[in-house]
Amino acid sequence: MPLSRRKALVSTSTLVGAAFLLPAKAQSPAARSPGTATPPLADLVSVSDFEPLAEERLSEVSRALVKGGAADELTVRWNREAFDQIRLRPRVLVDVSRIDTGLTLLGQRLPFPILLAPTAYHAMVHPGGEAETARGAGKAGALWVVSSATNTRLDAIARAATGPLWFQLYVQSDRRFVTDVVHEAEAAGCRALVVTVDAPVVGPRYRQMRAKFKLSPGLSLPYMDDVNKGRDSLLRGGNTRMTWAEIEWLQSVTRLPVLLKGILNPDDAERAVASRVAGIIVSNHGGRMLDTAPATIAALPAVTERVAGRIPVLVDGGVRRGTDILKALAFGANAVLIGRPYLHGLAAAGADGVARVVALLRDELEQAMALTGRPTLADIDRSVIWG
Repeated sequence: MPLSRRKALVSTSTLVGAAFLLPAKAQSPAARSPGTATPPLADLVSVSDFEPLAEERLSEVSRALVKGGAADELTVRWNREAFDQIRLRPRVLVDVSRIDTGLTLLGQRLPFPILLAPTAYHAMVHPGGEAETARGAGKAGALWVVSSATNTRLDAIARAATGPLWFQLYVQSDRRFVTDVVHEAEAAGCRALVVTVDAPVVGPRYRQMRAKFKLSPGLSLPYMDDVNKGRDSLLRGGNTRMTWAEIEWLQSVTRLPVLLKGILNPDDAERAVASRVAGIIVSNHGGRMLDTAPATIAALPAVTERVAGRIPVLVDGGVRRGTDILKALAFGANAVLIGRPYLHGLAAAGADGVARVVALLRDELEQAMALTGRPTLADIDRSVIWG
């Protein structure tokens, strides 16, 4: 990696300078008093450093939202453990004086293969909500997939954003409502739609149930019509009505590329290719739906083998290190998405925390590429996996 990039990482990480401490009157109803100030971001050298800081600043309800999974949370744990069990094969005496992490995804040039996954209720995590996340994504140069469960309307998010946006969509009961949401996403400049397909019902989120999860007073869900009209609840319900026919219908009402998020089975991946979607995301919903579903990195190789490059394949779930990103790319993913790590950054230090988390992962990816002798993403294949 060029020395200038390493210097840039340090300089951008010190933007906060002094500590981030919310005035009491500005705190979200779901946030606790921070107690102690956040250390300068330059002192946070790993994405794992953000999690305890985030937990100090979140209420019990918000901690359950960010941390929780389904049932015994085995899949949440496996997402992380599966990465740890994969070993990398180093190479030496390769010219790695310049590391290039750039890629083109759906016709758009991106500086690195790290996207921000759709996650819900950002105003429960930081008083600035999704607008603050948009600013952080822009500082990082990262593409952000905005969740349908946003507390902020898309036009306000778009005004705060300086980076590219996609929009995650649930196909709900009222097709006219869904069509209006799609057109609003188009008007806001979103460049793709990501349809979550692994939630016909909501998994048993016992951690959130025990915390008696509910939205903080004054927060709304402008794009969750079924919840607002009482057809679904925040912890029950789901897209029970959605089938492949709804995917075909959605493609008929938008000019945007459509990706399917929540594919684990290679047969579903094959069906997705046949349905002419623009891409798929290998995901188990962060372990929040079917507990004991496999880790996504374990499911990824069979999916990419079946897809065989016909459409882009992305993956989320458990990514915490640059080496994790390298492993996912080695197994055929075009890019990864992160969720909980950037929420920890958001809770701990707002937009600058989000940007710092992404910068750390990018830096670690570049280091891992250099140490395995892979100067470009095109150089990464399964030979980088030991054994």
